Amino acid sequence: MGDFVAIMGPSGCGKSTLLNLVAALDQPDEGAIAVAGSRVERLSAAQSARMRRRHIGMIFQFFELVPQMSALENVKLAALLSGASAADSERRATTLLDTLGLLGRAGDLPHTLSGGQRQRVAIARALANRPTLLLADEPTGALDSGGTREIIELLQRLHRDGQTIVLVTHDPEVAAAALRVVHMRDGCLEAGPGEDMADGGGPA
Repeated sequence: MGDFVAIMGPSGCGKSTLLNLVAALDQPDEGAIAVAGSRVERLSAAQSARMRRRHIGMIFQFFELVPQMSALENVKLAALLSGASAADSERRATTLLDTLGLLGRAGDLPHTLSGGQRQRVAIARALANRPTLLLADEPTGALDSGGTREIIELLQRLHRDGQTIVLVTHDPEVAAAALRVVHMRDGCLEAGPGEDMADGGGPA
């Protein structure tokens, strides 16, 4: 089973920046980041894009779905970009939406879905490439309490199935769903009891 880590800290402390560094969307000024055995700070822009397609799934606070595409098309597009064939992408997207309880809404556009349903589509999209690492940036920040509980339960289920997850949140209830909680302040991770952040917790 993979790890499930929640990162908490005040606004502006660097939580989202950390996720962008892990996903090779930003480059660090110093230090090393390893994902799936690759040092991401050494990758070119093209290599970084390939690494993300193969190993990274990202969930965002405001869903970031393509509004003109149906739920199925949003998920299928992510599978296609990861290199799957059209037929395999269709099957993968259909399976994911079915697993997340959205197969009946597969043909619907995002604006017709509730916030929780849109976030489930976004999670399906993030899983379309079978990622090594799932990164979630405030995934419940735009949801009501019911939608928040729904997404917490879904992330816990994904983790039980073996998915490694790194989650950024302001919400202690969401953080409590993780196996470990670490705190950030002024761009630095603060070690919890028995943890040595100098080791970075090991590569993803």
